Amino acid sequence: LRETAGGVEVIAGRRRLAFDRLVVCAGLGTDTVARMAKAAGNVRIVPFRGEYYALAGTSKDLVRGLIYPVPDPRYPFLGVHLTRRIDGEVLVGPNAVMALALEGYSWRDVDLTDLRRILTWKGTRRLAARHWRTGVREVAGSVLKGSFLAAARRYVPELTGADLVRTTGGVRAQAVAGDGSMLDDFAIDVHGRVVLVRNAPSPAATSSLAIARHIVGLTSVLTN
Repeated sequence: LRETAGGVEVIAGRRRLAFDRLVVCAGLGTDTVARMAKAAGNVRIVPFRGEYYALAGTSKDLVRGLIYPVPDPRYPFLGVHLTRRIDGEVLVGPNAVMALALEGYSWRDVDLTDLRRILTWKGTRRLAARHWRTGVREVAGSVLKGSFLAAARRYVPELTGADLVRTTGGVRAQAVAGDGSMLDDFAIDVHGRVVLVRNAPSPAATSSLAIARHIVGLTSVLTN
C-alpha cells in the first residue's frame, strides 16, 4: 500500500489497484494495514476470544428471551449472558480471554509474531497491570467448565454441567490505547489519503449510515 501523487495504490498479489482515497476497515488486520500506510498511531488491536456454550435438550426451555447482565462500565464486554436465537438454540457466553494470535480461535492457535507484537505494545502491558484479576477469572472460565457454569447460574440457577455443550466462538478486535484503556467508541485516523477505522464498537454502529456519512466527510476533506 502506498500513496502516489494522485491517490493510493494497493498491490494485492499480481494486481495493482488505484484509488483516489482509501478507507480501511480491517478488523483484526487493522495494525497490519496501518503499518503498510506508515501510520502506526497510538492504538493497537488486542484480540480477545469469546467462547460459547449452547444449551442442550430441554434446558433450552428455561430461556425464552435474552438474559443480559448490567454492563460494567470498566469494560466493553458484557460478560457471560444467555441469548435465545430465532432458531430456538440458546447460546451461553461469551467470556473474554486474550487470544494468542490475531486469529486465535482456540488455545491451540498460537502465532509467535502476533504474540510478540501484542505483548510488547505498551498498551497491552498497562491493560494487564490494571485488570489482571479480571483476566485470571476469564481464563478460569475458559479452562474450567465449572467456572463458566457458575457465571451462567447467576441468571438461571437450574442449569447443570450436562446442560452446557461447547460451540463455536469468535475473536473480537479490541482496540487498546497506549495508556492501557480499552476503547468503546469509534477511533478514526486520517493519514494522507488513507482513512483508518481503528475501532468500530458494535454491529449496530458499523451498519449506521450516519457513520458512513461521517467517514465520507473525512475523505472529502483530504482533497478539498
